[in-house]
This record gives sequence, C-alpha cells and structure tokens, in this order.
Amino acid sequence: MRSRTVLCIRKIGPSEEETLDNTSCLTHRPIEKEPCNNQSCPPQWVTLDWSECTPKCGPGFKHRIVLCKSSNLLKTFPAVQCQEESKPPVRIRCSLGRCPPPRWVTGDWGQCSAQCGLGQHMRTVQCLSYTGQASSECPETLRPPSMQQCESKCDSTPISNTEECKDVNKVAYCPLVLKFKFCSRAYFRQMCCKTCQGH
Repeated sequence: MRSRTVLCIRKIGPSEEETLDNTSCLTHRPIEKEPCNNQSCPPQWVTLDWSECTPKCGPGFKHRIVLCKSSNLLKTFPAVQCQEESKPPVRIRCSLGRCPPPRWVTGDWGQCSAQCGLGQHMRTVQCLSYTGQASSECPETLRPPSMQQCESKCDSTPISNTEECKDVNKVAYCPLVLKFKFCSRAYFRQMCCKTCQGH
C-alpha cells in the first residue's frame, strides 16, 4: 500500500491558505491509500534447522533442508525457480570430539575340551572400533587370553586296591596331571594311577 495526505484548504490570499474541517469541502474527497506493487515477489530460499552432527565423534557433517518458497511462505516451488547462486549451504563440517580408541572384546568361554579331568576351553577375542567394526589398532600387550585351563568333574568311581593300576580311559590329560604335580591329590592319583606311579 501507498498513502498520501488529503486536506480541505481554502485560499485566503495570493500565497496564503487555511486548513478547514473535512466537512467544509463539498467536492468528492480523494483517496488517501491505494495498493501498489501488485506483481508477485520472486520466490526465495527458506532453510530448516540443522541436523545433529554425524557420526557421533570425529569429523563429520550436519545437514539441513533448503526449500524454494513463495514470498508469503505458503507455496513451495521447484528449486530451479530460485536463484542457484544465492542458495544457502545444505551441508557443513562438524566434530563432536575425538572417537574412543578400539578395544579388545571377549566372548563367553566355550566348553571344556576334557569330559573328565583337566582340559582347555576357548573364547573369541576381537579388536573392535567404537562402531563395532574389526580393527587392528588394539595394543597386543593388553590382549586378553583366548584359551585357559579348565577341569571337568569325573563320574567314574575310584579304583579299588584290588584292581590293576591303570589310567581311567575317560581322562585325556593324565600327562597334565603329572606336569602340574596333581598326583599328590588322592582323586587324581586314583584316576591316573599308572601315570602317577613313582611320583
């Protein structure tokens, strides 16, 4: 809209005039306001909020949506109708700090390899990044063991003194019993009688 001042005046001399009430003028009163610039304003770029930085650590990017809208923001136009050279950026660099280092991750221990007596059981040991991807950057000195000794309870009854001194077939690790000096224990001495003889 554009506006102007409209007054009711009367000349009282060659260069003098006075202002009167509007009712004093008998002719039609001219308008004070009228519309202007009736043509539509060109479309303009409108930006939405930035997204969070991705990934959660280390260098990354933030994104946002940029729309080509009418000047009253009611209509959305194809992007080609807005000036490409004035389009705001839709992506910027960001960082949420350094990522945590890769670490060793262990699985559960498996079953003991011996059904009876001493054996070994194993577990998985993996070096994983914070995203769960395999990595080769874990310190080897901090690697947890993937194998350790275990002992399974034997169900066999002890060998009587009248029976022949021999190793029970179920016991697969009688040499380990001897190596770790378990022959002094009555149970192992009975189960590995032959191996423990003389020790």
